[in-house]
Amino acid sequence: MENQIPPKAEVAEVAEVAELELEAAIGFNGHVPTGLKCHPDQEHLIFPLGCTVLIQAINTQEQNFLHGHSNNVSCVAISKSGLYLASGQVTFMGFKADIILWDYKKRELLARLSLHKGKIEALAFSPNDLYLVSLGGPDDGSVVVWNIAKREAICGSPAAGLNVGNATTVIFSRCRDEMFVTAGNGTIRVWELDLPNRKIWPTECQTGQMKRIVMCITIAVDDSFFYLGTTTGDILKMNPRTKLLADTGPAKDKFSLGVSTIKCLKMGGLLVGSGAGLLVFCKSPSYKPIKKIQLQGGITSITLRGEGHHFFVGTEESHIYRVNFTDFKETLIATCHFEAVQDVVFPFGTAELFATCAKKDIRVWHTLSNRELLRITVPNMTCHGIDFMRDGKSIISAWDDGRIRAFAPETGRLMYVINNAHRIGVTAIATTSDCKRVISGGGEGEVRVWQIGCQTQKLEEALKEHKSSVSCIRVKNSNLECVTASTDGTCIIWDLVRLRRNQMILANTLFQCVCYHPEEFQIITSGTDRKIAYWEVFDGSVIRELEGSLSGSINGMDITMEGVHFVTGGNDHLVKVWDYNGGEVTHVGVGHSGNITRIRISPGNQYIVSVSADGAVLRWKYPFTS
Repeated sequence: MENQIPPKAEVAEVAEVAELELEAAIGFNGHVPTGLKCHPDQEHLIFPLGCTVLIQAINTQEQNFLHGHSNNVSCVAISKSGLYLASGQVTFMGFKADIILWDYKKRELLARLSLHKGKIEALAFSPNDLYLVSLGGPDDGSVVVWNIAKREAICGSPAAGLNVGNATTVIFSRCRDEMFVTAGNGTIRVWELDLPNRKIWPTECQTGQMKRIVMCITIAVDDSFFYLGTTTGDILKMNPRTKLLADTGPAKDKFSLGVSTIKCLKMGGLLVGSGAGLLVFCKSPSYKPIKKIQLQGGITSITLRGEGHHFFVGTEESHIYRVNFTDFKETLIATCHFEAVQDVVFPFGTAELFATCAKKDIRVWHTLSNRELLRITVPNMTCHGIDFMRDGKSIISAWDDGRIRAFAPETGRLMYVINNAHRIGVTAIATTSDCKRVISGGGEGEVRVWQIGCQTQKLEEALKEHKSSVSCIRVKNSNLECVTASTDGTCIIWDLVRLRRNQMILANTLFQCVCYHPEEFQIITSGTDRKIAYWEVFDGSVIRELEGSLSGSINGMDITMEGVHFVTGGNDHLVKVWDYNGGEVTHVGVGHSGNITRIRISPGNQYIVSVSADGAVLRWKYPFTS
């Protein structure tokens, strides 16, 4: 449960300072079942990212953000008319989990519906926008029907019987506002709403000897049948009137890793997505693939644009594809990290692009369009840090297998590898502005200086003073000294000419980040004690300490070229802009739902880019004109 709700004081503190403007988000939570939706206007995609719901224009990529949830969004629904959106969230055990009803046109919150505990599992609107039905998570187990006009609950009931598992998915009838279906672990129920008596009446569907765990559900346009996808990789076809099984399949080649999402098409037939990333068009009763394509990552969403001549597919690896039905070819329209992002860096002197690294990937992004320009993948390894060489000719990266790898930023070609650079993985990296040296830090605490020639990479010196892993390295502009921060509670200022220690700073914290003030006689540090400390470089004495956050470590920090402002981000999920001399917070950015791992101000002070443990990359407008 890393998604802590900020304490009341945190929110109060935020209230007095200006809000940082979120310009763009690169991210899509592909783990939310049917989380990707195409709006009936056929021009917008709607999907969750952490505790935010994103509305993104398909053609222009323009983004709107719906803020209101205090924790991760677990489900999204759109009404048939497109007037309403609803989203549900996760929360802590025993606490109420909110459903938020949004006005789509105005992009604003209409109502908070709070009855369920723990988690909202699924949501569905009735065909004429009269009702919303919600399904609580495993700790809650109830199904509730809400009146949309009055914004209140009509009635509720336990979702499943006593001797079966939880219901996990719900769908409304396409024609009647009084009928919906729930399904889950060993339970399939058709419900009738009895409005005068404020009751809902369930009927169990009979599947004979078949015991199945249902993952997803779809219903024909005329309500004649509904189809259920199961964890065992087969599809059940049920008749909602007789509550009996019509047919089931495929008999032989079942879908690997289960049928994770399913959609009925108006022209007949089904679109089926599997946990193994296979997208199939098939028909009852054989359910044999008529058309199929293999995508990257388990498929969690299929959403139709209009009648379904085009449709969009979302996968667990956070890819969004557009598929044309007639030729059944996929186009990747959005991609992002689906693991924790470890580092972010701009090349020297340009804000046009930036690079991020997460797990096995290094990705280079075009800043304004959020497009991925390049992806460099080293399978089964984790990249801890990246830096651009000042001349822009190489990306230097630090890896957990103890190697330093250099790549060409245009092509992603591997230029050289320094093997056995560190014993317990390379944890931090920095380059000098003359492009002749790379300074690396390792998990064992060593700081190593490498000479980089045209063809050779030579170890110049190994500096053994830190007792535990090096978390951050910054080099002075003159290349005469550098500072390294470590989780052993020390920051060391090294002389890069004599290759000796100049000064040491001690504090009772695990240092996570360090920056030189541009005038370079002071440094600022932060870490797990949540303090931002200013230090004198000359003698290592502390000048001042600020309370950087009320909850959780500060992991990332960057300062402007002028040294007037700096930014921080950490486990309170907030981006903060500080006045350097005043030591005051001027702006706060709310948008991340995971711990912020690193943060950078772009050259020229146009943007702030922050990255977090939930895989999101957020771009903020820098609030001051330089």
